[in-house]
Amino acid sequence: MKLLRYGEPGSEKPGLLDAEGAMRDLSGHLPDLGGAALSPASLARLAALDPASLPLAPAGARLGACVTRPGKFICIGLNYADHARETGKEPPAEPIVFMKATSAVCGPHDDLEIPRGSEKTDWEVELGVVIGTVAKYVPESDALAHVAGYCLVNDVSERAFQSERGGQWTKGKSHDTFGPVGPWLVTSDEIPDPQTLDLWLDVDGVRRQTGNTRTMIFGVAHLVSYLSQFMTLEPGDIIATGTPPGVGLGLKPPVFLRAGQEMHLGIEGLGEQRQRTVAARDRRAA
Repeated sequence: MKLLRYGEPGSEKPGLLDAEGAMRDLSGHLPDLGGAALSPASLARLAALDPASLPLAPAGARLGACVTRPGKFICIGLNYADHARETGKEPPAEPIVFMKATSAVCGPHDDLEIPRGSEKTDWEVELGVVIGTVAKYVPESDALAHVAGYCLVNDVSERAFQSERGGQWTKGKSHDTFGPVGPWLVTSDEIPDPQTLDLWLDVDGVRRQTGNTRTMIFGVAHLVSYLSQFMTLEPGDIIATGTPPGVGLGLKPPVFLRAGQEMHLGIEGLGEQRQRTVAARDRRAA
């Protein structure tokens, strides 16, 4: 299944994409997509529905993040060796783990804000993993059983905030709109092997990133197992698994985003995103 959320920010409804590409409303069957709604039993009930029996969503409806605000948005740094080297670092011996604020989560086609004072806002196409059942101290052999599905993530980063403002990557990763998620949550039965997916990203029509998840240093099963040794993973948590080479920081000379540009990115089987870059807004005035 391709599950989604549609509607205006803060008022999204759950839905699914039918075989003809039409959005169908699931709000008569569950309140939202997150938490217990992502359990195996809940997903099995949704899979048993006849999509044709569900109401159509309004034409042209905005897509929200495919999972309602997660309890945790966990990110993995430098998980592709060639990306690590383009940033001047050696590939890590263990996964590098950091958090992105959940307030950064937004829809896949929402405007992307360039923070005030930013000079180094950058792009990162990534495979997102959405947890479906509680995972604590799980072995790698059982790890994928805890995954509800997969989605496309743009792990937007402000490099100066990330690395030149006293350490802690989180401050460079957490501005509003720095976590576009979706368009869909594709259930794990449709992605039998998450380590075979092509991913790419363009800026203003220029291809910047091209990669495949097979070149991850640490695969999805390892990451789920590894993280579960340090924290309990809960339904709805998102893991962004790292980005392939081609980020702005790695170009020579480096190239960063400014207002008035467009990103277009995608992952095989998981859909595409488009974001227009704009100057940061004052939320109080929105």
